[in-house]
Amino acid sequence: MSVDFKDYYAVLGVARDASDDDIKKAFRKLARRYHPDVAKDKKTAEEKFKEINEANEVLGDPEKRRKYDELGSNWQSGGSMPPPGARRRGGAGPNGVPDYDVHFGGTGFSDFFEQFFGGGRRSADINDLFRNARPGSRSAAESDYARPGADIEGDILVTLDEIMHGSVRPISLRRVDPNTGQTETETFKVRIPPGAQEGRRIRVPGKGGPGHGGGEAGNLYLRVRISAHPDFSLRGADLYHDLELAPWEAVLGAQVVVPTLSGTIKLRIPPGRQNGHQLRVRGQGVPGGHGSERGDLHVVVSVQLPREVTLEERALWEQLGRVATFKPRSH
Repeated sequence: MSVDFKDYYAVLGVARDASDDDIKKAFRKLARRYHPDVAKDKKTAEEKFKEINEANEVLGDPEKRRKYDELGSNWQSGGSMPPPGARRRGGAGPNGVPDYDVHFGGTGFSDFFEQFFGGGRRSADINDLFRNARPGSRSAAESDYARPGADIEGDILVTLDEIMHGSVRPISLRRVDPNTGQTETETFKVRIPPGAQEGRRIRVPGKGGPGHGGGEAGNLYLRVRISAHPDFSLRGADLYHDLELAPWEAVLGAQVVVPTLSGTIKLRIPPGRQNGHQLRVRGQGVPGGHGSERGDLHVVVSVQLPREVTLEERALWEQLGRVATFKPRSH
């Protein structure tokens, strides 16, 4: 079964030779525009926001971007291509029972991403014990024992809001028999607990591959992937926000408005803040794992310089340069 190619550069509106900084800026601009919390058409915005996040997930990671660029040449003369080997499998092929291609819905990732960049796969199950049996033979163990179904793994894109409050997501699982083309789709709900962290596996019992000979069905494991946010990055339970300041604000101090996950707050910036200086706001992060207290918000100072100045501004900067006692290279 083929998958449709995703042009991630077109999604972000950047050239194929765009710098990492260009990609970061394009993502932030689009993410702020289509964030479901601010968009009027929330349903359309939510789908667009997921697409933007997926593009950023690939192009914002050097290794994934390299792999994507290598794959791109295969699509120059067509719109789709067969996937390079099954990555999400269920069932038990070695003993006459067909494997099933598995496709997820509602996880926040497209089939294209799952196929090439996701971590979905069929876990080893008891059928692997019979892979080395002689052709045409059936072992006593294979004949006499029920065989459990394979476990299936996939990724699920989780937003910071879901990490804050938890959520219940409808997930669909479509199994396709590659030999007959027959499909079987099942929809169920998955609970995402507050404080879910990157890499955590959410277990959905009985939603894996079917068992054989009376064996139980396998399990589905969804690995949490944190959705990128235009204003915050996440480290553990702590949030980090880059606060852009004008040079005079960094020197003189200022009172600014900064975002949090529950609204905005006013924050006083003391005079003389250096680039990279952090101010901590306690309790404005996300819940820690297993219901622990919220982390903190770290506001990171980023002093911005004007790229262009007017003649009047230039004169003032020159005057400042003549009277300033600050000598950065005097030590």
